[in-house]
Amino acid sequence: MKPSGEPTPHHALLITYYWPPSGGAGVQRCLKFVKHLPEFGVKPTVITVDEKQASYPVLDTSLQKEVPADVPVIRTGTREPFEFYKKLTGKKDIPFGGFANSGQETWTQKLFKFLRGNLFIPDPRVGWNRYAVDAAQKIIKSQSIKAVITSSPPHSTQLVGLTLKKKFGLRWIADLRDPWTDIYYYADLNHTALAQKLDAKYEREVLEKADAVVVVSEDMKRLFLNKSTTLDPKKIHVIPNGYDEADFGHPSNPSSEEFVITYTGTITEAYNVIGFFQALCETMTRNPLMRYRLRFVGKVSAEIRRQIEEAGLPLITEYIDYVPHEESIKYLMSSTVLFMAIPDVENNFGILTGKLFEYLAANKPIICIGPLHGDADKVLDECGAGRVFHYSGYELILDYLMQLSKNWQINPNLDLPIINYTQYSRRSLSEKMAKLING
Repeated sequence: MKPSGEPTPHHALLITYYWPPSGGAGVQRCLKFVKHLPEFGVKPTVITVDEKQASYPVLDTSLQKEVPADVPVIRTGTREPFEFYKKLTGKKDIPFGGFANSGQETWTQKLFKFLRGNLFIPDPRVGWNRYAVDAAQKIIKSQSIKAVITSSPPHSTQLVGLTLKKKFGLRWIADLRDPWTDIYYYADLNHTALAQKLDAKYEREVLEKADAVVVVSEDMKRLFLNKSTTLDPKKIHVIPNGYDEADFGHPSNPSSEEFVITYTGTITEAYNVIGFFQALCETMTRNPLMRYRLRFVGKVSAEIRRQIEEAGLPLITEYIDYVPHEESIKYLMSSTVLFMAIPDVENNFGILTGKLFEYLAANKPIICIGPLHGDADKVLDECGAGRVFHYSGYELILDYLMQLSKNWQINPNLDLPIINYTQYSRRSLSEKMAKLING
C-alpha cells in the first residue's frame, strides 16, 4: 500500500526504438532515465520495437539486466528495408549512422544510400511508426498518461510523438540526441530537393508542436533554434548525456608496465586524428625505454587502421571489437589516459558524446581531438579533466603526450584528483527530465 501523504506518481510513455538488447549510447540514455525517473515522481512505460524484428547496429545483452522489473516494456512489430540491404550488398551488418562502417562503397551500397535518403524520410525505421502509434493509443486510452517522451534518433520516432500530440493533446517532450538535417553525414545521403524539403518540414513541425524539446548540448540548441522563427529559446532544454554512478564500482588499476591509451566507441576517417597518431609515434621515439599501448574498444574503420599502419603504430595497437557496456568500463579503469575525438565536420561544436561523461567518471586524463571552444572543450575545462586539441595541433599534442609520459615515469598512476563532474550523473539529469514531464 502506498504510504499516506506520498504523492501519486505521474505516468509517462517513453517511446524509443533503441532499447536493450540493443547497445550504444542512445540506449543507455533512455535506460538510465527509466531507472531514475521513479525517484522523482514519474512512472514510465516503455514502447519499443520487438528485438527479433529490429535493425540494431550493435547488441549488448548485458544491458537487459538494468531494466527495472516493475517497468512495463511494450514491444511491437516493424517493417524496415535492412534485410533487403544485406541481401543486396552482401554485408552482414547494417550501416551505422552515416554509413560509418560501410568502407569502400560498391554501386549497390550507393544505390541503397540514395534510396535511403529519398524513399525513407526521415529514415528507414519510419516503418516502425504505425506499430508504435497503435501501441501508444491503446495505453493512452486505458491509462492516465501525463506525458509522452519520444527519443531519437531515429528521428522518425519524433513523428510518433507528433501524431499522438495532434490526436490526444498530451504533454509531449521531444528528446533529440543528435542534429536532424544538420547531422554531419546528411549531405552524403544524396537527397533530392523534394526529399530535403519534406525532411525539413518534419523537423520544423516537431520543434514547433512539441511542448518541450530536449537536446544534449548548447550548440545543438542553437542549431534547432535556427529552424523556425516562432521558437521560444526557453522551450529548448539542454540535458546532456551522463554517467551512472552504479557503473563505476570497479577500482582503478592502470598498468605500471605500459602507458595505455584507450579509445572506446566508433571511429572513422571523419574524425581526422592523423596528427594524434603522428604525435604518439614521435613520443615513442623520444622515450625508447617506455612501453606504450594504443587500445581501441569498438568499431574502427579500415581507413583509420591504414593511418595507424602508416604512422608506424601497428605493433603497439590493440583492436577489441564491441563489448558489453560493463566490460568497456573495465577497460577505462585499466587505462593510463583516455583518448576521444569529435568528427571534423560542419556544426561539430555541439557534439557531446556519451563517452565523454563516462571518461570523466573514470577519473583519467582525457586527450580530445576536436574543435576548440566547442561544448566538449567547455566541459573538460569546467571539470579540469583534460584538454582539447585542434586537428592540426600536432606540436601541442606532442608536448602534452611528452608531459604525461614524464609524469608516468615518476608515478604510473596518472588518475586525477577528485574533479567536479557530479552534475552529469544520470540521476541528476533524470531529475531535470522529471521536472519537464511534470510541467
